[in-house]
Amino acid sequence: MGSLDPAGDAMKELDIVTLIVRHRVKPAQQPAYEKWLRRTTQIASTYPGHLGVNVMRDAGQFICVLRFAGTAELQHWLDSSERRHLIEEVAPLLDEGDQTQVETTREFWFTPANTQPAPRWKQACVTFMVILPLSLLVPLLWQPLFQRMPLLAGYWASNVVITLSIVLLVVYFFMPRATALFARWLSPH
Repeated sequence: MGSLDPAGDAMKELDIVTLIVRHRVKPAQQPAYEKWLRRTTQIASTYPGHLGVNVMRDAGQFICVLRFAGTAELQHWLDSSERRHLIEEVAPLLDEGDQTQVETTREFWFTPANTQPAPRWKQACVTFMVILPLSLLVPLLWQPLFQRMPLLAGYWASNVVITLSIVLLVVYFFMPRATALFARWLSPH
């Protein structure tokens, strides 16, 4: 089931926490597992502090990356009776059981299937493909607001708004999807 280290100061409670769940599914059980997974991710999304989930598939292994607003929110999901029942329900479909890992210090972008990161040049390529279109489109999308609010149109203010928009879109939306899409290519093997 997983549990977090209770030792930690109040500042850690404000940090985004990532739960990585790995399941190796028995070959004949994949359709049943996918049905279970859809239901489980929907239930998890109703918990307070849930920020999103990404699922990556690789040769019978499913890696689910769930993000929560803090350790207390994640612990609430981990300790919930709903999650406990879901894990009991899925156990017969799995080869190696429910394997969880909690990440509080680094983003889970380029190490989906193992602890070895993708080669840096591949990381740079995917990051470039994500950031380039955003750096071209986001300023255009903000332009109407900048025209109406001259205070935001200044060099510093507009760059802060644009950069913040790009960073949030990259971290929470585009990069998890891009790494899932290119997971096989990003593999260091």
